[in-house]
Amino acid sequence: MIFDTHAHYDDKQFDADREELLGSMERAGVGTIVNASATVASWDKVLGLAERFSGVYGMIGVHPDEVGALNEENFARMGRLLQREKIVAVGEIGLDYYWDKESHEEQKHWFVRQLGLARELDMPVNIHSREAAADTMEILKAHGRGMKAIIHCYSYSREMAEEYVRMGYLIGVGGVVTFKNGKRLKETVVAVPLSNIVLETDCPYLAPEPYRGQRNSSLNLLYVARAIAEIKGIGEEEVTRVTEENAKAFYGI
Repeated sequence: MIFDTHAHYDDKQFDADREELLGSMERAGVGTIVNASATVASWDKVLGLAERFSGVYGMIGVHPDEVGALNEENFARMGRLLQREKIVAVGEIGLDYYWDKESHEEQKHWFVRQLGLARELDMPVNIHSREAAADTMEILKAHGRGMKAIIHCYSYSREMAEEYVRMGYLIGVGGVVTFKNGKRLKETVVAVPLSNIVLETDCPYLAPEPYRGQRNSSLNLLYVARAIAEIKGIGEEEVTRVTEENAKAFYGI
């Protein structure tokens, strides 16, 4: 079945039909969803969804745009929440120099702190990196070696993806692989072994063609699997099966 490794069902765009939508996933062939935290305020919502839906798991972390809300008290609470049942990773964490909502130094500080917490708890990490390729790689080489990591919503070069694969990391592939202007991600999918690829939506964002610009959901991952299958010249079923195996091994589910 399809495994969505990165979603945001706590987002307000799902307020009208969240319960119905998540309740329909298994019937539609989506077996597992991992819901990512972005803010401190999202933690309780992520926990609640994991508790209510058997196929939904969670990760606890703070997105780089939101690290201004972190302090020692919240950070200590993060450590406690990461030990809760059905919380399977630290995430999403990383660097974002596109929006630049927080200073680069503040982002780096909390990225390293959250990586350290993941290492202390022996948990995988889900990495956000936008317009911050060199600094992300530098920090992961210094603080993330030997850890399990997904480079979420991968947007950099094929060569950098191959370096991440050599580090043992997985590459998160979503709707952008279906876009006409998604050339770099398509080149990455050609180069990276299927054993290092996982499917993700980042929903409600980044819906694939033919739904680009609309609200995304895990139901659309079949279009992502189809695009990967076409690029690699294999069957959709193989893409779904192998990426699910990759994700289950990564998250320990």
